[in-house]
Amino acid sequence: MESKQIRIKLIKSAFGRVPKHRKTLNALGLRRIDDVVVKNDTACIRGMIKKVDYLVEVGNEVK
Repeated sequence: MESKQIRIKLIKSAFGRVPKHRKTLNALGLRRIDDVVVKNDTACIRGMIKKVDYLVEVGNEVK
């Protein structure tokens, strides 16, 4: 069984943001604007996305 995956894109800069939010972006693997990562759709990743939802854009990707 393959797990569902989601595409996460950084659309706003992390400069001047809350330090916890900057660390969350780094943990997701997002460093620069327009960086895109594909992660497994888990509760942990969804929680991280919710914390920085004003900086990222989320799209669905089925593998």
